[in-house]
Amino acid sequence: MSRITTPFDARSTASDVIEGVDLTGKRAVVTGGASGIGLETARALATAGAQVTLAVRDTAAGERAAADLRAATGRDDVRVARLDLTDRATIDAFTAGWTGPLDVLVDNAGVMALPELTRSPEGWEAQFAANHLGHAALTLGLHDALAAAPAARVVVVSSSAHLISPVVFDDIHYTDRPYDGWSAYGQSKTAMILFTVALAEQWAADGITVNALHPGGIVTNLQRHLDDAQLRFVGALDEQGNRLEVPPGWKTPQQGAATSVLLAASPHVEGVTGRYFEDNNEALPAPDPAGMVGVAPYALDPTLANHLWKETLHLLNH
Repeated sequence: MSRITTPFDARSTASDVIEGVDLTGKRAVVTGGASGIGLETARALATAGAQVTLAVRDTAAGERAAADLRAATGRDDVRVARLDLTDRATIDAFTAGWTGPLDVLVDNAGVMALPELTRSPEGWEAQFAANHLGHAALTLGLHDALAAAPAARVVVVSSSAHLISPVVFDDIHYTDRPYDGWSAYGQSKTAMILFTVALAEQWAADGITVNALHPGGIVTNLQRHLDDAQLRFVGALDEQGNRLEVPPGWKTPQQGAATSVLLAASPHVEGVTGRYFEDNNEALPAPDPAGMVGVAPYALDPTLANHLWKETLHLLNH
């Protein structure tokens, strides 16, 4: 299976990868589309002609973002719908309320490095609950809409943080082991890649492609739970303690959205499924987990993917 490469790289923007692509008549959903790379992903898709729905927890922020997109793109069909990935009722309401085909689903929203162990109403560790299980419930609930579209695409925004931790199936929700915010985040992002691998196989006959990605380092609301020491460690603060808009080696939100947009719309990845991308190309195996580059073998392991698939269906009562 040869590696997928494109003419784009880490410096490419969402506008670069969407150039020349016509999405007229297509419908897209972007979770967390009110800010950061979700907003820039939605902007690129709408600019190319797609009818975009921002699935957001804060609908007031979503409406402000939608107004921005309508003004910037000239489209009056940018929609906003409430979605809280830790609230099954909102997920069920969103999927039940969706009518007609869905061409693109971008599972983009997320929470990172919660400093203390937090649990969802079901008792699940909150990062695993929001990043993986919430998106899994949403994606499974939209299966029929995706299958009704020709060549639908599901895009899963994971992270290089998956290199921090595999899924610890013996204690996913930190019942017995000590909690660490970064390992919990890494585990949730590994789960998202494994679920991508499982979905790609499960839905192959439906003509739905599913791919995951690392967007790169981008200053967004995702860092809201980091203290100054952690922000300094990752390079987001200067020596005076000021937050940097684009720290050295990081990306702008437009660059951070590029790989999501590539997988959502580019002809360069048409028919590609079950892969993990970074910097607009399929990722290579990680040479050194500490380097936070590439993909861990455990994240693409089909046996582990099948294990996660079964565990996910069990937790979601499917």
